Amino acid sequence: MDRLGALQLEYLTARGRAADWHRGVLGGALFDRVPQGSRTASGDLGFPLAQVSMPVLGEECEVLELWRIGDEVRAGAQGRVRYTCTADVLFGSVSLREEDVVPAKDSAQHGRLYEATRQAYRDIFATLAGQGHRHLLRVWNYIPDINVETHGLERYRQFNSARQEALMASGRAVAGNVPAASALGAATGSPLVIYFLASRLAPALIENPRQVSAYHYPAEYGPRSPAFSRAAVLGKNGAATLFISGTASIVGHRTLHSGDPLEQTRETLRNIEALLEEAGRTALGGKLPLEALAYKVYVRDPRDLPVIRAQLTEAIGTGASVLYLKADICRRDLAVEIEAVGSRGAEPGA
Repeated sequence: MDRLGALQLEYLTARGRAADWHRGVLGGALFDRVPQGSRTASGDLGFPLAQVSMPVLGEECEVLELWRIGDEVRAGAQGRVRYTCTADVLFGSVSLREEDVVPAKDSAQHGRLYEATRQAYRDIFATLAGQGHRHLLRVWNYIPDINVETHGLERYRQFNSARQEALMASGRAVAGNVPAASALGAATGSPLVIYFLASRLAPALIENPRQVSAYHYPAEYGPRSPAFSRAAVLGKNGAATLFISGTASIVGHRTLHSGDPLEQTRETLRNIEALLEEAGRTALGGKLPLEALAYKVYVRDPRDLPVIRAQLTEAIGTGASVLYLKADICRRDLAVEIEAVGSRGAEPGA
């Protein structure tokens, strides 16, 4: 994984897009407010581009999240998954409309989201097995109407149950050895969209000493716990990338500062600092500073954006890359969720 340092994240707006913007891209995602597609063509790009119906907060109508790589890539498909990969890393995406999914007999009582999640993850695990990139590193899940209750259960909790069942059916762990991840609410009527990074090399998985691991949450948060780690580090020989999962104002397993977006942002940043400390101590050989990360910030109510943005800017300065999106968050009492990525470059001669 000596070339991991070549994997770079970029947020690209329409105004900053050159004619050759797609060159050197391993994969990416497009965020915009159009439920039925996108203004950016994706059929002939040579890499998967997940299309997420989620409004960008600010002046831009759409933003591309691009993962660039210095190596040559190979493209393919497995079931519903489109992917590109190098010898070391793989990027894939899958999109399923619930109306196109017929629930299996054993899941009919759970509804179409449950079955869509099972099918999506089944195809993801088949892709990883087929390409030899067994280690799922980072997953982004975008779920329409995430906080709505159907079939007697909130849809986020339905998703967690189906994800855990898919993990077990594929012989994978549901605690401990699970990827960094996030799950956010996309627009009503949009598909379930999942995109992910995987690797041949096992990552170092990081937990937050201030929080109960999500996979050990008590039953009050649903019949099956969320199966993700708080962060993951991939790399060696001085070159490594840190992936921080969606992080919010949670200490232990409880939400703090309900109704106060300012204090929720501050608590979220304390949790990110704790993850930076832990990752620096155990896997990175030193702590990354807050200002060295690239951030994706999910805001439930756009009216809270000025307060959230001001607090984040105070903490990280104005030079960091930040993308703000309007999204429903997995708990109704959370106003903001933040994820981040940071890299430590290779030492000379590594």
